[in-house]
Amino acid sequence: MREATLMFTQTSASIVLVEDHTILREGLRALIELEPDLKVIGEARTAAEGVRVVQGSDPTLVITDLAMPGGSGLRTIDELRAVCPNVRVLVLTAYCTDEYIVAALSAGADGYVLKDASRAELLQAIRSVIAGQKYFSKPVSARLVSGYLRRNDPASDPCPRITEREREVLTRIALGESSKRVAVALCLSVKTVEKHRANVMRKLALHNTAALTLFAVRNGLLPQDAERCFAEVELARFRGHPEVGSAGVPDRGPDGLIPAAV
Repeated sequence: MREATLMFTQTSASIVLVEDHTILREGLRALIELEPDLKVIGEARTAAEGVRVVQGSDPTLVITDLAMPGGSGLRTIDELRAVCPNVRVLVLTAYCTDEYIVAALSAGADGYVLKDASRAELLQAIRSVIAGQKYFSKPVSARLVSGYLRRNDPASDPCPRITEREREVLTRIALGESSKRVAVALCLSVKTVEKHRANVMRKLALHNTAALTLFAVRNGLLPQDAERCFAEVELARFRGHPEVGSAGVPDRGPDGLIPAAV
């Protein structure tokens, strides 16, 4: 793997690729280097390698996946911003769900392109992001618009049948709070919280806490940082994180982040 040692002209935008699949990474390099105004100056196959390469090369743009060995792409975006504040970040991924899109944008991504994009679209995305613009694949844009309209249209309330108190209980349980903690926070008895919880699950036809949490995330009932947490959990599950058990939630380290999979 070639590191950040290639020379490039003043008019070339420098790019670092962070992608664990070698054939895709090499294909991206070959495609990009056909363009006279673009130059790949570094590659990495893990999140940690990506941060090191970027720190040593100060590129214009980083193209990164979300699911990688050594940590999620969401955490990588944070770390890239820390070591190179002015770098532009383009996410290139197969994930096209609301939680991943929102989490990536919240982490600081400047663009979000799906891996089934054409060569022309990818190059358009690269140049748009380098120019300081935002770029999203059409399916991603559609989800963003749909999510915005859904969150701002009272008629599209995903759970109109539940009371305001039941919604509060739903949100807190989806955030991982126990019935006892919810009871203390809302000044209710544990028995009352359990009753509200049962009513919510019955009205929404949900059968367990995992389904309740997923419902809350997909319908915009949680704050963005909670959506990001959910996305990190799913990425950890996808990469076979050793700490993801039947509950689906890996233990977090002292820094509050999900530790890297081995």
